[in-house]
Amino acid sequence: MPLKLYRRGEIWHYSGTVAGRRLRGSTKTAKKDIAQRIVSQTEEREWKRRTDGPQAVLTFAQAAIAYRAAEKPTRFLDRIEDYWKDTPVKAINGGAVRQAAIVLLPRAAGATRNRNVIVPTQAIINHAASLDLCQPLKVERFPVVTKDKEPATWEWVQALMAVASPHMGALACFMFLTGARISEAIALRWQDVDLRKGRALIRQTKIGDERRAHLPPVLVAAIANIAHERDAGAKVFGYSSRDTAKPIWRAAIKRAGIKPLSYHSCRHGFATAMLHAGIDPITVAKLGGWKDAKHVFVTYGHAMEDDTLANRIIGTPLAHNGRKVISN
Repeated sequence: MPLKLYRRGEIWHYSGTVAGRRLRGSTKTAKKDIAQRIVSQTEEREWKRRTDGPQAVLTFAQAAIAYRAAEKPTRFLDRIEDYWKDTPVKAINGGAVRQAAIVLLPRAAGATRNRNVIVPTQAIINHAASLDLCQPLKVERFPVVTKDKEPATWEWVQALMAVASPHMGALACFMFLTGARISEAIALRWQDVDLRKGRALIRQTKIGDERRAHLPPVLVAAIANIAHERDAGAKVFGYSSRDTAKPIWRAAIKRAGIKPLSYHSCRHGFATAMLHAGIDPITVAKLGGWKDAKHVFVTYGHAMEDDTLANRIIGTPLAHNGRKVISN
């Protein structure tokens, strides 16, 4: 039966069956003429869905709701949901997404536009496509200017720990020895840490997954040093966000008299040190929470500053600072 209007208080509502679907809802208006137009549009949309398929009427807002309901990563979603709103998904193509990135982030670099706008927009639409609600979307990325990232070293981290507060020192040590992102480290809670077993559960914010990390003895000691407040739901390092920790991070670097590096340099140092220690990229990617081992190899596989490395092939001593060192 067609949709029928009825009043509930001052507001007009509708109910009925259109194109085989039972519909009920509010027009959100007290004016009957406007309510009748809304009902007419609702009926037309449902018949269009029936005859032309769901892609004919799917909006970005509806696709985003389905994406969130599937418990997909929600970082950066608010901005793009506000931008697209009820835009029909069929009207969103690659060029429109690139233009959205320019409008939303006019001064940003290509990598930021890709990460903050193109990737989440494409993820929402392609999730809807996986549900047979629309066609998949392909979007050309903005060019990315790659910069050499300077990794932190264990010596750098130790220098920081020597002058930093116990919480900040433990935070730096944790990022360097587990490869955790700053967002993951800040979010770590006591319920996810087992100091006796030397394990921590890291909730991976960027890829929406979890991984278990080994805590070397020096890291266990650093964390145990701040373990006087151990409510299960409390944050281990005590910082509410990366921004609240940043002034303390910078002050510790200045006191230590070491080169100013970013939080990410610790994660970068983890990958670099592991690769230089002979750990293969696949294992490094697994331990550090990277999805793609190729990314680990390309981004972090720096050349070692040692022209005697060929000696390892035949097991002869390596030369370091004029001294002979037996290769293992």
